Amino acid sequence: MAKRKDGKAAKAGEIMKLPDLAEYQEGAVVSREVLRKKTGTVTAFAFDKSQGLSEHTAPFDALVIVLDGAAEITIGGKPRRVVKNEMIIMPAGVPHALKAVKRFKMLLVMIRGGEA
Repeated sequence: MAKRKDGKAAKAGEIMKLPDLAEYQEGAVVSREVLRKKTGTVTAFAFDKSQGLSEHTAPFDALVIVLDGAAEITIGGKPRRVVKNEMIIMPAGVPHALKAVKRFKMLLVMIRGGEA
């Protein structure tokens, strides 16, 4: 569960500022789980410039919501540049990777489950 700046766990119904969910750290990737349920997770990430996640697959769809900066997200071998206030869906079972073009924050929403 996400923590407030004072270190205490955020409570349901509490308003949180999206850019404050994960703070930049030089040369690193910082993540903070905001919500975990059987049906999926929501995680905030902050990537320093040139940091990223190597190519991998996930068994469920993922939605990336860009909160700050810019990144190159490669899905199925096709690179796409995403910037603040944009979002992109990474489909289940398709290889994807991510690299921060400049400092970059995102909210990652992972949805588990079958077809709608």
